[in-house]
Amino acid sequence: MSVITLMDGGMGQELIHRAGGAPTPLWATQVMIDTPDLVGAVHDDFFAAGARMAKTNSYAVHRDRLVGTGYEDRFAALLRTSVDQAVASRDRAGGGLAAGCLGPLRASYRPDLHPPAEEAIPLYAEVAQILTPGCDLLICETVASLDHARSVLKGASSAGLPVWLSLTVMDTDGTRLRSGEPLAAVQEIAQGGAQAILVNCSAPEAIPAALQILSHASLPFGAYANGFERITPEFLLDKPTVESLSARRDLTPEIYADHVLRWADIGATLIGGCCEVGPAHIAAVAQSLTAAGYKLE
Repeated sequence: MSVITLMDGGMGQELIHRAGGAPTPLWATQVMIDTPDLVGAVHDDFFAAGARMAKTNSYAVHRDRLVGTGYEDRFAALLRTSVDQAVASRDRAGGGLAAGCLGPLRASYRPDLHPPAEEAIPLYAEVAQILTPGCDLLICETVASLDHARSVLKGASSAGLPVWLSLTVMDTDGTRLRSGEPLAAVQEIAQGGAQAILVNCSAPEAIPAALQILSHASLPFGAYANGFERITPEFLLDKPTVESLSARRDLTPEIYADHVLRWADIGATLIGGCCEVGPAHIAAVAQSLTAAGYKLE
């Protein structure tokens, strides 16, 4: 049986649920501003559930996301806070990985808004270099197009840490990126600097088709799905909040773990959860994988 790296679950939505109050366009960044120790508490709960990785709460910490919020001057400090919380939790857990997270510029699931390479690469590089001290690797999340993949991989690679590239695919067609481009076309890009290739923030039902493609990339591969009913048109508007999205009621921890077992059978060795996948889901995944004979690290 394969050795599987069990990643954490969805930090952003878990923070929103625990913080209470109305979500803002700053999403989990606002929670970190208001109650930074809550970030560490969520990391702790994922480690206690069996995860061996804490992804920093930096997905939405970009200069463009902070424009007009009054927090523009806290850009670097917020990135460092996200690292400090993840690293401290990793150390409390007695080991594991701290992964510096780079989310998309401007908006999620909007490849049409992604800036051109000459603008995007230095912005990603700046984030990567601030995240690097203390982190074990960088993970580029929710990559929705080929241009996005090229830019974020080049920017993140400048920091000198191992880089994982994680794509988001259509919920109804796991063979295509959110841009409509074929997922298979990313493999050549990934070979230019990624140490692993994954799929994230997509419906769990779309993951097997994506993994069949990634299995041919000669890189470690894996997945971490979300638990949204669907990505709504309202969420694709300017400065949305997560109130536009609804969690699935059918995706119990046990059902999510069933999905994960199918991914592991395809050969995925990097497995976790994205939005709406909480510590209980990760605990169920850890139990199911172990019962099936997989070794976790």
